[in-house]
Formats: sequence, C-alpha cells, structure tokens
Amino acid sequence: MAGKIYLIPTPLGVGRQQNYLDTESLQIIAGIRHYIVEEERTARRFLSSLKLSIPIPELTLHVLNEHTQPQAIAHYLDAITDQNIGLMSEAGVPCVADPGNLIVQIAHQKGIQVIPLIGPSSIIMALMASGMNGQNFAFNGYLPIQSKERISRIRFFEKRSSTEHQTQIFIETPYRNGQLLNDMLEACNPTTRICIAADLSLETEYIKTLTVKDWKQNLPNIHKRPAIILLQA
Repeated sequence: MAGKIYLIPTPLGVGRQQNYLDTESLQIIAGIRHYIVEEERTARRFLSSLKLSIPIPELTLHVLNEHTQPQAIAHYLDAITDQNIGLMSEAGVPCVADPGNLIVQIAHQKGIQVIPLIGPSSIIMALMASGMNGQNFAFNGYLPIQSKERISRIRFFEKRSSTEHQTQIFIETPYRNGQLLNDMLEACNPTTRICIAADLSLETEYIKTLTVKDWKQNLPNIHKRPAIILLQA
C-alpha cells in the first residue's frame, strides 16, 4: 500500500499543551518515522512532548525552509512508496505562510494522498476573534520591508477593504511588528479598524480591535511577539 503525507499541526508557542490533537491523530503520528520539518530541533521537541514512545533518535527528518535547495526537495518524498510521511511547520498548520506547500504540490503531481490533521491556525483564530468580516477576507502575508513601499501597499489594501468590504490580514516578523503598526497608523484613515492578535493560544494572548484614531492613543508593545494584524475599512 502506498504511503500518505500527513500535514501535522504544531503549537503556536512554547509550553502549550498538545490537547488539540485527537486520539486518531496521535495514533497516526506514533506510526510515522519520516518527517519533513521547518526546524529539526523544534520538531524533535514537539514529537517528544507527545509522549507516544516514539524512538526520536531513529526518526528521519528532512529540513524544508528558506535555505533548502530546490533540487533536494524532489527527493523528500522517496520514502513514501512504502510508508507515511509527516509534514510540520515551525508553528501552527503547515503550508500556510510556510514553504510546506512545495512538498504538497509535488505530492499532488505524484498522485500521493494528502491528509491535513486538525490544529491551530493563527490566521483563522485572529479572524474569528477580530469582529471583522469573516465572509470575505484575504491573507496578504508579509508587506515590503521598506517603509515607503509598505505604506503604499497598506493604502492599496485599505482601499480594497473599503471597496470590496473585505478584511485584510497580515503577518510580520515579530521584531518588525512595531514598524508595521506605526506605518498602518500613518497610512490609514482614522475610522479604519485594526485588530492586533498576539501570542494566540498562549497565556499572554492579546486580541483587541480599535479604530486607527483610538490605537494612536494607546498602542501596545508587541515587539518580538508573534502576531497577526487585521484591517477593515
């Protein structure tokens, strides 16, 4: 029987219990010996925390991140001819704002069954808690690093939000959260709503939606905290 590729969700932060994984998912993970992961140390620590008697030293882990050479990726699914493979992101669900989609693309081309397991997605959790339009939304990922270009894109997405009644969702490298928020406050209209959702699912979770005008009075410090930022004009 041909193997399958399982998309395995991981916690959004250190110390979070793995109680989102049901019994069936845990049984599947317990039987997998080949993994494709974003960061090897994090993956081994997560698998060890599940306490499933998995022989961690015997696992085969292939690393897939921004440094992985394209020619290496093609061979990551070689073992799937006779056993299952697990795909994991650094945090949350694989393949969303994550290079794992390259593996899934190859799997579809090869006719390999792809099975997503249920788990936390910071993007969807932030949208759920924002009070913004959940019927029409767009995840735009990372904005340009340069402030001038970033402000231009923010204004573009604010206009799209207004004309299409669409929630705009962004993510940023945690140490650049402050720059993104400051540029949003500079670029957007006072009545545009912005939601800041940081440390989702953790004890330090922070979720709040205010207008640009109100945020200017009391902007929180989310420097180096993983966050999702949402906008609706």
